[in-house]
Amino acid sequence: MTIQTSSQVNDIGFSPDGKQVVSGSHDKSVCIWDALTGDLVKELKGHTDSVWSVAFSPDGKQVVSGSHDKSVCIWDALTGDLVKELEGHTDSVLSVAFSPDGKQVVSGSNDKSVCIWDALTGDLVKELKGHTDLVLSVAFSPDGKQVVSGSGDKSVHIWDALTGDL
Repeated sequence: MTIQTSSQVNDIGFSPDGKQVVSGSHDKSVCIWDALTGDLVKELKGHTDSVWSVAFSPDGKQVVSGSHDKSVCIWDALTGDLVKELEGHTDSVLSVAFSPDGKQVVSGSNDKSVCIWDALTGDLVKELKGHTDLVLSVAFSPDGKQVVSGSGDKSVHIWDALTGDL
């Protein structure tokens, strides 16, 4: 099957049950697609620039997206409503991910920082600094105790998610 979109797709991901796919695109859209039929289920609108990274929460109830507009958005995957807009990065957000328990979100940015956010309140929990170039990729460890980040500075940093220490 091929899902045809109206714009360049920058990132994609499956829902935990494999029944849906989320895409983030150059046209500012976040779309949820039926993985069996290819039909558009929801278009999530709110970003004001290209969307670079998307991911479902571990329970499949939410989607997180990161954009060139410097924001991280958390969406209700069923209704398409914007739940929280997380602001704190000073440049494009290039990578986002949920923690394994869904309680936190991590983001990496062109501003060289890694941020850990409370997914419920939207509060910034930790800002991790140590990269000397843009942060292209972020992820939580399976137990949620560490965050890993990859950067244009040719390094991979493994951080303690609680203390922020390298």
